[in-house]
Amino acid sequence: MGILNSLFGNGISETLQEQITQKLKACTDPISKQSLEALKAISELQLKKGTLTLKISMPYPCKSLWPSIEQSVQHEILQIEEIEKVNISFETKVVSHDAQKGVSPLPNIKNIIAIASGKGGVGKSTTSVNLALALQQEGANVGLLDADIYGPSIPTMLNIKEKPQSIDGKSMQPLPAYGLQVMSIGALIEEDSPMIWRGPIVTQTLTQLLKETNWDDLDYLVIDLPPGTGDVQLTLSQQIPVTGAVIVTTPQQVSLIDAKKGLKMFEKVEIPVLGIIENMSTHICSNCGHEEAIFGAHGGENMAKEYKVDFLGALPLDKRIREEADNGKPTVTAEPLSEIAQKYRHMAHKISAQIGIQKRNYANVFPNIVIQNT
Repeated sequence: MGILNSLFGNGISETLQEQITQKLKACTDPISKQSLEALKAISELQLKKGTLTLKISMPYPCKSLWPSIEQSVQHEILQIEEIEKVNISFETKVVSHDAQKGVSPLPNIKNIIAIASGKGGVGKSTTSVNLALALQQEGANVGLLDADIYGPSIPTMLNIKEKPQSIDGKSMQPLPAYGLQVMSIGALIEEDSPMIWRGPIVTQTLTQLLKETNWDDLDYLVIDLPPGTGDVQLTLSQQIPVTGAVIVTTPQQVSLIDAKKGLKMFEKVEIPVLGIIENMSTHICSNCGHEEAIFGAHGGENMAKEYKVDFLGALPLDKRIREEADNGKPTVTAEPLSEIAQKYRHMAHKISAQIGIQKRNYANVFPNIVIQNT
């Protein structure tokens, strides 16, 4: 019976235990398509006077999916004759998962998601912000690091005006924005100041922004990378424990060529590619609503098939996405019930669910052992 076996009390017969187990195996998570039993999501189970009480601990943030999961469990369990009622409670329980070999986990950060693109101008930063907000809305504690040192746009998109504060003079407090913990070089400099820096200074700055920010118990840190496959990406792969990467592209060939280079780079440094997002997939006319694939069709989807990675979805070229980001209130927050927000949310589900079924990293579970001469 696997993990469930330890949850059953002495008062439940083996026959009834088997029935409950089989019913829970029939209840699948709609995103990962795995059963609750396979996900080890049942953390508490009690049967008393015909009432079965369950606690479901989902390994990724998916609050909006809880009602459908509850319906599925209720439907299956109430088919058992001895059970008259089912009480279900939910929680989000994100743990730390494996990153690339030879890189130690960072304190207070369970998982790092890198959002990358081969080419600039494909909407990577807008996608990063909306994915981070979607993860936060779905129940995770989320940070957002703007690693695009030359073109930091996150402060504008999140309407961040203040500069980060330091309590001890050595580290910085992350900036709050819509429930996110945010850090960006754009919050430390004037808006029109150019970053005329060479590669080593840029990578050192990225490392400082990451390691000298007092992140508070993050389930996910989303890193918005600069475009390309240069110094920042190399530093990321060699020094920072990345759980997985997401590639953002547009459908046309000139964008896909560079996106493929980015994907191959992550493969070489053994960072899992969680999937591909096709941005600006179609243009929607604001006057008549006509939808047209002006940049070509199915480029990102075909690339995902070619490299055998998940196609996370396609986003339209819609002026609302641009307007809302420019106004400092991204789509997921400005229009949470819109079709576009639902697309971002579904992508966030798919990304975090993939991480949730990866091998767990136990490095932060065990205490550090220090031997001292006394």
